[in-house]
Amino acid sequence: MNQQLLAKTFVELADNLVADFDLIDFLRLLTDRCVSMLDASAAGVLLADRDGKLRVMAASDEEVRLLELFQLQNDEGPCLECFGTGVPVIVPDLTREAGRWPRFVTVAHRSGFGAVQALPMRLRAETVGALNLFRAAPGPFDASATLVAQALADVATISLLQQRSAHRSTALNEQLQTALNSRVLIEQAKGKLAERQSIDMERAFTALRGYARAHNRRLSDVARAFIDDSEPLPGLMA
Repeated sequence: MNQQLLAKTFVELADNLVADFDLIDFLRLLTDRCVSMLDASAAGVLLADRDGKLRVMAASDEEVRLLELFQLQNDEGPCLECFGTGVPVIVPDLTREAGRWPRFVTVAHRSGFGAVQALPMRLRAETVGALNLFRAAPGPFDASATLVAQALADVATISLLQQRSAHRSTALNEQLQTALNSRVLIEQAKGKLAERQSIDMERAFTALRGYARAHNRRLSDVARAFIDDSEPLPGLMA
């Protein structure tokens, strides 16, 4: 494990505790770093909306985003179970769980995944979502890597809950709803850019994210401007 990158990641996540941060970009950072540092082929984050319904908020690639959506649409899979119980669900070999999640296992194998661990995004008794790590090859997960992944999930959860007041206001629900709305905009912008540039969805997202960072703007604002054609975005279409 790259200790320098790990330390940098914790600093970046902690910095978001006090800064006005872009939640979508923040969660994508979490998934990308999990793939970079840990024994994972892909990663995704599910969060509950104001009604307690899970939504896909971030994924390290398009394949895992579609798999996460499949779980939600079919109400079946380790990530839902993790969120419902508030405890980790670790599956070293998905083949052995075909009777438990028959549809999910079939689609996961088709997507190239043989193992998964779902870790709760939880602070004390409150679970707000799940961090899900997928691996291509079956086999036991490294215990130390799992501890690091859970620590990253815990720090991210604290970031999400930071705006909640002592009187338990609706700040978190509003923040998550805003993020869900932003997610829709970003998906629309990805599709439009992918079509115009004849590139895949992942490259389209990388272009939008890179433009937002280079110009110190929120990803959702760039997505909205691109969808509406409300302003020039020089360099985005290069």
